[in-house]
Amino acid sequence: MFEMETHISCLFPEILAIIFSYLDVKDKGRVAQVCTAWRDASYHKSVWRGVEAKLHLRRANPSLFPSLQTRGIKKVQILSLRRSLSYVIQGMPHIESLNLCGCFNLTDNGLGHAFVQDISSLRVLNLSLCKQITDSSLGRIAQYLKNLEVLELGGCSNITNTGLLLIAWGLHRLKSLNLRSCRHVSDVGIGHLSGMTRSAAEGCLTLEKLTLQDCQKLTDLSLKHISKGLNKLKVLNLSFCGGISDAGMIHLSHMTHLCSLNLRSCDNISDTGIMHLATGSLRLTGLDVSFCDKIADQSLAYIAQGLYQLKSLSLCSCHISDDGINRMVRQMHELKTLNIGQCVRITDKGLELIADHLSQLTGIDLYGCTKITKRGLERITQLPCLKVLNLGLWQMTESERVR
Repeated sequence: MFEMETHISCLFPEILAIIFSYLDVKDKGRVAQVCTAWRDASYHKSVWRGVEAKLHLRRANPSLFPSLQTRGIKKVQILSLRRSLSYVIQGMPHIESLNLCGCFNLTDNGLGHAFVQDISSLRVLNLSLCKQITDSSLGRIAQYLKNLEVLELGGCSNITNTGLLLIAWGLHRLKSLNLRSCRHVSDVGIGHLSGMTRSAAEGCLTLEKLTLQDCQKLTDLSLKHISKGLNKLKVLNLSFCGGISDAGMIHLSHMTHLCSLNLRSCDNISDTGIMHLATGSLRLTGLDVSFCDKIADQSLAYIAQGLYQLKSLSLCSCHISDDGINRMVRQMHELKTLNIGQCVRITDKGLELIADHLSQLTGIDLYGCTKITKRGLERITQLPCLKVLNLGLWQMTESERVR
């Protein structure tokens, strides 16, 4: 018998490609520089599947886009844009994802020169913080990016209801839309998205995720539009929307597909609003009412009665006490994450109730809970599934310190 000596250089290129696919992006680039065989293997498309290229577009580089195409890269993030955006679109005709977040110098004119014909492959476009972009660009997007599924417009503060009408007219496959801090958007624009103006625009009726954080002009009428038209919606972020109230929760309470609702810092939401949510047909798994000053112990009783499927519940800085915890914990068998940071009325008694009944808990935030002691924490740390415990400002008193 003779032993055949094996060496990594003997591996088939297909095997090398499988190994290289597990490396991070920098190391993928480094193995390509080892030798010709490794370079060829590392250029296999399976090695780069799902990778997003991060580019500084400063000067002409004729080999850049052919290199990306050879590796099958179809996702691009532009870190700085010193060249024309059309340079990217022409260089990557099969692009699937384009991230321009923070490209402050991008203008309607620059985007208009780039989007001049149908780009059927593009599914994801991120224009967050591109502050010069206006409704004019949304017209281009609605006309030429018909297959877009994700559109990020957070911080694009020049967008108005007219822009939303254009989106509602052209982007019928949209699944996720972020309008964070689009301060000009009002109920009329949400009506367009929800198909309330069918004579002009069909609406984005396939939306599954809608972020309206800090859209200050919105009222409960927007929630009525959403509940009527966007019946596939799963995730709704209304944080910092000061114009919505308890009455609006009646509309949301019948959205059977809604899984996650963020009402953080919605100052006009009280126990009554939580009652409306709990008595509808919702099947929420995530609810955030942090910093809602009017939420108190009664809300926890309502949650236990009608929202007991929750897996994540955030109540930071709400006026809840051990009594509220006592009224909730026995029904919340699915709860995995509980955020009660800065709930300064919670004591060791509340922690003991949590430890006794919320056996599935994997994470708890107790930041700034100043009335808890080492005794309560010892009970919490005995939870069998606990992985994350945030204490932050909590400090042991002198008598509790281990000497």
